[in-house]
Amino acid sequence: MNEQKNNLVIPAAIIIAGFVVAAGIYLSNKGNSPSPAVNPNQNNTSNIVVSPVTSTDHILGNPNAPITLVEFSDTECPFCKSFQATMNSIRESYIKAGTVAWVYRHFPLDSIHPKTRKEAESTECANELGGQTAFWKMLDTIYTNTPSNNQLDHAKLPEFAKSVGVDVTKFNTCLASGKYAAAVEADFQDGIKAGAQGTPYNVLVLKTALSANAESVLNDYILKNGLGQNVIISSDKKDVVLSGALPIDMVKIILDTILNK
Repeated sequence: MNEQKNNLVIPAAIIIAGFVVAAGIYLSNKGNSPSPAVNPNQNNTSNIVVSPVTSTDHILGNPNAPITLVEFSDTECPFCKSFQATMNSIRESYIKAGTVAWVYRHFPLDSIHPKTRKEAESTECANELGGQTAFWKMLDTIYTNTPSNNQLDHAKLPEFAKSVGVDVTKFNTCLASGKYAAAVEADFQDGIKAGAQGTPYNVLVLKTALSANAESVLNDYILKNGLGQNVIISSDKKDVVLSGALPIDMVKIILDTILNK
């Protein structure tokens, strides 16, 4: 009888131990999730609040494009590094065609990437000294060269600045001053207001609300591909959230659906 009892207890103990380990892994990884947790059965949410695009924003493409993609990103996030390549592909096929405009805003995840804020400031200094072209080149250079996860050597930032055509002495002075810390924080707060909890976090701001047909097709695509946590349509149909580093093929399908292609 005792042997039978022990035979039952041992497997039960193994199952319980396995559950505890799995729960621990889940909780330890939760803070590093590339996208916020959203009810997978809730594809529509309340209106998303994103600050209007102004002349102080970094924007590529036609300001009057049917879709403005506002990206909140962290240069030390490996998912953002991956998504930068996706966005550069979108740049070639949609931004140059005038159907999508790309707005980049900073969203430093300080608890895991404390270096990111200074990197964000470095892109703003490049912008001050070399204009929007220098900003986008500096951003690309950082993403290309960082190992991610807070591992970029900041001694390389002046080298990057020089490579994008910026005066290194003026760049160093600008970066040391911290003059763009407030601008980076303003972007971060805007991301919080827009619902960002992780990176990359993107809001597609539409000139015209989704048509009933486009919404139906998009909802079907979300359901079939298990994207309830990643693609969210606002209740007014004028914003679509893309949360996490979605692959290029998925992003293109979503954009084409919205554009009724």
